[in-house]
Amino acid sequence: MGQISSTERRRNEEAIRAAMDRLLRGELPPGGRCDLKTLAAEAGVTRTGFYPKKDRDGSVREGPYQHLGDEFVRRLAALREAGEMPDPRDAQIERLKAQNAELKDRLADRHETIEELTAFKKLALSRLAAQHEEITHLRSPQSSPEPSPPAKLATVPRARTTVIGTCN
Repeated sequence: MGQISSTERRRNEEAIRAAMDRLLRGELPPGGRCDLKTLAAEAGVTRTGFYPKKDRDGSVREGPYQHLGDEFVRRLAALREAGEMPDPRDAQIERLKAQNAELKDRLADRHETIEELTAFKKLALSRLAAQHEEITHLRSPQSSPEPSPPAKLATVPRARTTVIGTCN
């Protein structure tokens, strides 16, 4: 590929800037995205112009439209930081990622609740079984109708019945 004239380069830069503005406003072509590939296609230039070039001697030089590609990437990042998504698919991806994270949190909470309820159910069933066993034991004919009081009971003093003085 040979050198291009300054007029053609200026025309290409104007086309790139116009395409850049359209893409950043969200005017995407069918099947296109808000990226350098679509920018190059919309401007009618090759995508390689946005990337550095390597000379035969191994030195690296800037691509003819690399400064515009960098500007496009900066402006796109600024829009994303501001919460605007020029590409509706990117916005949908971000929304779905947030929704997925929320659903994962809800699922974890549900699993925790289920574990707590399962532990509670197990405890309640074991207590009910113990109570049933106690009731069955108490109703059995082997137990005496009136259980004998424990051997060591403390006596409680009786209430006084004599009145000392008046209560006025």
